[in-house]
Formats: sequence, C-alpha cells, structure tokens
Amino acid sequence: MTIIPFALAAASLVPGEPASSLDANDSSETIIVAASRASEGLPANENGGSATLLTPDQIENRQTRDVADVLRDVPGVAVGSVPGQTQIRLRGTEANHVLVLIDGIEVSDPFTGEFDFSTLIADEAARIEVLRGQQSALYGSDAIGGVVNYITASGRDRPGASARIEGGSFSTLNGAARLAGADGALDYALTGSLVSTGGTPNARNGSRDLGRDSEAASFKANWSAASNFLVTAVARIGRTKGDFNDSDSDPLSPTFGLIVDTPGTHFVNRSAFGLLKGELNLAGNRWKNALSLQFAGTDRDGFRSDERSFGDDGQRLKASYVSTVTLGDGRLVHRITVALDAERERFRNDDPTGTAFTGWRHASNLGLVGQYELKLGNRAVLGAALRKDVNDRYRDTLTYRVQGNYRLGAYTRVRAASGSGVKNPNFFELFGFIDGEFIGNPDLRPERSVGWEAGIDQEIPAARLNLSATYFQSRLKGEIFTVFPPPDFIATTLNRDSRSTQHGIELEATGKLGHGLALNGSYTFLKAREEGLAEVRRPTHVASLAIDWRPRDGSSGLTFVARYTGASDDLAFTDPSFIPLRVRLKPYLLLNLDGDIAISRHLSLFGRVENLAGQHYEQVFSFTNPGRSAIAGLRARI
Repeated sequence: MTIIPFALAAASLVPGEPASSLDANDSSETIIVAASRASEGLPANENGGSATLLTPDQIENRQTRDVADVLRDVPGVAVGSVPGQTQIRLRGTEANHVLVLIDGIEVSDPFTGEFDFSTLIADEAARIEVLRGQQSALYGSDAIGGVVNYITASGRDRPGASARIEGGSFSTLNGAARLAGADGALDYALTGSLVSTGGTPNARNGSRDLGRDSEAASFKANWSAASNFLVTAVARIGRTKGDFNDSDSDPLSPTFGLIVDTPGTHFVNRSAFGLLKGELNLAGNRWKNALSLQFAGTDRDGFRSDERSFGDDGQRLKASYVSTVTLGDGRLVHRITVALDAERERFRNDDPTGTAFTGWRHASNLGLVGQYELKLGNRAVLGAALRKDVNDRYRDTLTYRVQGNYRLGAYTRVRAASGSGVKNPNFFELFGFIDGEFIGNPDLRPERSVGWEAGIDQEIPAARLNLSATYFQSRLKGEIFTVFPPPDFIATTLNRDSRSTQHGIELEATGKLGHGLALNGSYTFLKAREEGLAEVRRPTHVASLAIDWRPRDGSSGLTFVARYTGASDDLAFTDPSFIPLRVRLKPYLLLNLDGDIAISRHLSLFGRVENLAGQHYEQVFSFTNPGRSAIAGLRARI
C-alpha cells in the first residue's frame, strides 16, 4: 500500500502552519522563538532554515493527547514508540540527536541523553515549533537533527477557565483543567492533565493488556515589574506509571528474542522542571538582556512484581545570559547576539541489585555563542552563528551555522542553510549499566555532524496555497554504536570509523479552499545509510494529510487525518549468537476522524475514532500496536 503519488500530486500539503509560508499576513507576524538566541526569536519569513509551527487550533482540532502523535504530521519526523519510551528522529538522525525545550527548559533526561515523548501530554492552547537541521551553534550538544520547542500559552494569551473529560475504548479515561488570567502587571496559567488507559497487548499473540497512567501539572507566570523589565517563572511536574513486557531470553524457546507477556513488570517515571528568567530592555528596546536559571530532574524505576529491578536518576542545572543589540533601521538592520550557557549535569545508576556502581557522576559544560543577523530591507536576511563549548569530560568543540533567504518577487522566496552539530556521549554509553550486561566506554568521543539544505517557498494567492520544497544532506562522524564482542558477547559501545549519511526531500504546503475547508499535509523522502546499509527505524517515505472543516460560526467541526509510515529496517536479536539480524517493518497507514459540536455557549461535545482501518503494525520489531479505538467527551470553557 502506498499513498506517495497522491501526496506528491497534492503538493504535499503541510501539517501545520509552515514557518516558511509566504503569506504576508501570517509569516511576517509568526515568530519562531527557537530560530534565534535573541529573546524575540525570528520572524518566520526571515528564517533561512526549515521550521514548522503546529498551532494551538491544529493541536486541539486533531484532539491530540500525546504530543508525539501530532509530531507525525511534521516533515522530516519519524516516530517510534514502545511502552516506556517514545522517540522521534529528525531527518534520519538518532533520537538523542534532538534537543527538546518546554517553555525554554532543556528537558532531555541527563542519564539517557534524550527525551521520552510518552511523558508529554498536550496542554490546551500550546504550540510547537520544530526546527530541522543542525542547531548546535545555538544550543550546543543534542541539536544535531534539530530542535522541538513546546510552548504553553500564558494567562494573557489565553485567559479563562476550562476543563474536559473523556472516555472510551481500552478503558480510557482522560481529563484536563486549566485556570488562567491576567491582573495588571501579572498573568498566570495553571494546568493539570491525566491520561489513563487499560491498554492492549503489545506482544505478538500476547494477551496481557499494558496499562498506563500519566499525570502532569504546570504553572507559568509573567510579571512586568517595570515597562522594560519582565520576570517569568515556570514549573512543571509529571509522573507516568505503565506496564511493559520483556523479551524472551531462553535460547531454546521458539520465541527467543521476541517480546512476550511478562506479568508484573512495570515502570514509574517522574520528572520536575523549573525556570526563572528576567528580561531587561534598554536603549529604547535596542539592547535586550535576559538572565535565566533552569532545573531539570528525572528518575526512572523498573519493577518485576513488587520488587524494584532497575533505576536511574539525572539532574541538570543551567544558567544562561543572552544579550542582543539591534543597530540601524529601514533598509539595513544589524542584530548582534552574545550568549553564555553554564551547565552542570549529574547522574547515577540506581541499580538495586548491587551489580553496578551507583554513585553520582558529573559533567560540566560552558558554551559561548556569537550570532549575527543582517536584514536588507524586505528582500534578504542573512545570519551566522559560532559556538565554543568547553567540556570537562570531552575535547572542546566548535560549531557553526550560516543561513540566508532572498525574496525573488512578491510570492517567491529561496533559502539555504549550513551548519555543524555535536552530541556528547550519555551516562550508560560512558559507564555502562549493569555489570555483566552492558559495559561502558569512558574513551568515547562526541559525535559530530555537518550538513546543508536549500529550499524554495512559493505562494499561489489565486489558489490560496503556500508550497515549500527543501533538499537536505548531512554526514555524521564518530557515530556511537553498540557491539557484542566475543567470547562473552557482552554489550559495549564504540565510535564508528566510517561516516553515516542522510539526505532527502521535504515537501509541504497549506491550502484554504473556502467554505471552512483547510488542507494540511507533508511528504518526506529520506535515505539514511551507515556502512552501506539503511539506518534502522528510518522509513524512506513518510506522509501526512489533514482535512479540516470549520464553519464560520465555530459551532462544530470535523478533522480527518491520514498518516502514512513507509517500510523500514530494524534489528532483531533472535539469534543466540547475539549477532543482530536485519528485519523489515511493514508500512502502515493510520486514519483518524475527530469531531466536535457546541451544545451551549460554554459546553461542547467531542469525539474521535483512531486507526479507523484497524491497522496492525509495528513501529519497533515485535512490539505490536493498538487497533481501532473510539473516544467521546465533554469540554467546558468560561
């Protein structure tokens, strides 16, 4: 089954509001916060790289509960999910090559070096920015593939009170509440959410339902202490408890290496994030300064029956100072930004069996960023950034990024970007996990990447379409991988001597057809190779198409979303020799239908059917996924 010809014929309609849109009323006012270290971000039509913005309305209309689901609608993104870990990959890079920010807080787990998207429940009125391509010159380690920036609404942006509750298939019961407002110089937003499901089996021919309960709460406040001084505070906590299954470890079993029902196994993940930031504007807003302090803490525990079987803890403390000066006006504007990041991580293996070192280890980093942006009237915008990272465990690194765009006419814009990225080894790659099962390698080097992209954006006013096409290419050097050397075949890590390569094409567009109809979609072609073989869990073809109908009075609406994931390779450890076998994951198409209708000024009913066609599919080898489900609920807003 394939929908690729259809996606191409439809000009690969974009999922979301493309940040490369040429619509003067949209892109000139849309700010991509993560595209610049300057506190004001960068207007979408001045960004030379690739970025997609998922708006609050799009997230709400698609009735998104797990943020990872809506990220499937972004070009260049591949999602892979198993119980206890949901990963995204940008442009064929690894899951730990994606920097994730929530309200400005770096939220990757300091122990694993990546963020588990299964712990991120969508907030009301949140928006998501996805920047693709190397961004380490702005953000340092982790941003090889790009940046996902999740931004919740302030009390001034979306005041009022709201609540929703829903239930349906698989014993699902979800709920959320939000209270927000503004009073003079102060605005605030307080949210809470719950996602609970009895689950379905995830083992082939299994019968054990894997349940999950996720809770999250957040607080965000802004205080305008003076006309030129703003203080922002953010706090967020989360907890996820869920079941999981192990693989069969009996070499004589016919299901050796496959996921099998494992009663009593479950995990508990907890997280806490916080940020305090002050912004001072001087010289008539031409000199802007921001000083912030942020904290991220995660801990994970695994259980077999009631006995804790594994665990880890990680903490990050980070301070940043950013200063931006804007010079000139009219046809020639210079913007110079200097940023200083000081970061300290600590992590430990909280193994309860006594077979691993459980003391705390530390890593510190100091990053200095210089960024220059030049705006030449309404025709061209150029930018360059350079970052020096001083590390206590690794060799110091230097990364760069250059980008620019030029408007050829009223409706056409060309753009290009090039940059380098770096990813430092994580804790278990360096130090191992459980003695006798995974041996670390303290001599690992950071992974390095270089890449470039070129694109064109075209507006077609008569058809109310915005089209975009991008070609990208990257090389990764020193990739960290796992080997099982004889005679004991105990896992350990090494840096590859060869280079991994990624290149591809991203097509995107938005269209407004009138009569309340809007179309959004995307198509990505990706070729990712290491040592001549396809990289695992990187589908060659990924496409998305969303059709949204909203009448002018806003009393009701329907949204249909089709998400196609092409075939990809994966590794199966089904040979007792511990030599991984290459297997093929079949393509799948997920169809969702969402709808809502207002029953009064403050109340509305909504419902959705997910996986309409009842597809049986595997995102990861031998991990099956849920079938068709139906959910209905009630929402109240004041």
